[in-house]
Amino acid sequence: MSTTKIAVIGATGLVGEMILKILQERQINGEYFLFASAEHAGEKLTINGDEYLLEVLTTARIQEIKADFALFAAGAEVSRVWAPQFVAAGTTVIDNSSFFRMDSSVPLIVPEVNPQAIGNCKLIANPNCSTIGAVVALAPLDRIYKIKRIVYSTYQAISGAGRNPKFKHPIMNNVLPDIDVLLPDGNTKEEAKMINETRKILGRADIAISATAARVPVANAHCVSINVEFYHEPDLAQVKEILQHTPGVVYCDDYAVPTSVSGHDEVYVGRVRIDTSQPNTLNLWTVSDNLRKGAATNAVQIMELLLA
Repeated sequence: MSTTKIAVIGATGLVGEMILKILQERQINGEYFLFASAEHAGEKLTINGDEYLLEVLTTARIQEIKADFALFAAGAEVSRVWAPQFVAAGTTVIDNSSFFRMDSSVPLIVPEVNPQAIGNCKLIANPNCSTIGAVVALAPLDRIYKIKRIVYSTYQAISGAGRNPKFKHPIMNNVLPDIDVLLPDGNTKEEAKMINETRKILGRADIAISATAARVPVANAHCVSINVEFYHEPDLAQVKEILQHTPGVVYCDDYAVPTSVSGHDEVYVGRVRIDTSQPNTLNLWTVSDNLRKGAATNAVQIMELLLA
């Protein structure tokens, strides 16, 4: 049996490091090729007891190694330049950046929600961290009640901004409702990601969605308050039962908080209740580890689907 060749691009970043950790946790054995920026070239990392050299990406090296999978965790510009070169070399690319997410030819995958959308594609996009947690909870409810409208309010951890984040205002003792750049329509890019990616993953371009994304002084794990209106009246007892039996969800009669969810791969869902202000509407509270399920774990799960 041949050894699976796995390339990790951005191996020294927060998400790249988490990918390597999860590959080891899930006992995915293979031959690894680790790529990082020039400042880290020549350094070594240990995976499953073996040492691997950090390299700088080159076209020649991509063609030489002919990796089975390339897991990208290095930002949109790196993905734009190098992901197509891996695909041309026969590699299946799973990209954590935002660059390919809204490309109609690239599937945007959450394994618990839309694994069938992968098809035979060699380039697969990993969704936004907050979007992943939200759709894992919403997808089974959409199948039963059909979603009409969603209002998202996110409370996103500092780790989602990278290793050395810079903010417009001090983050401690503050809440900053301006994640990523401001777009002409008044939404930030982070809010647009949640709106557009939710529709694509659920295959529901007709859903009306509003989002407000805020950064909070929390180390890790994103929270999302979700107000969701359906075309059909939800039964609260049935909703709770659905969530209790949804793969990847931990249902909470009360609620979860970032400090208890950080380090876990599931999406925790609580504060499930009827919105009495309008018909057919629920409120939910989701919490998920943005570095794990919101990024690295989801990417590795996609690879596991393809390996299986």
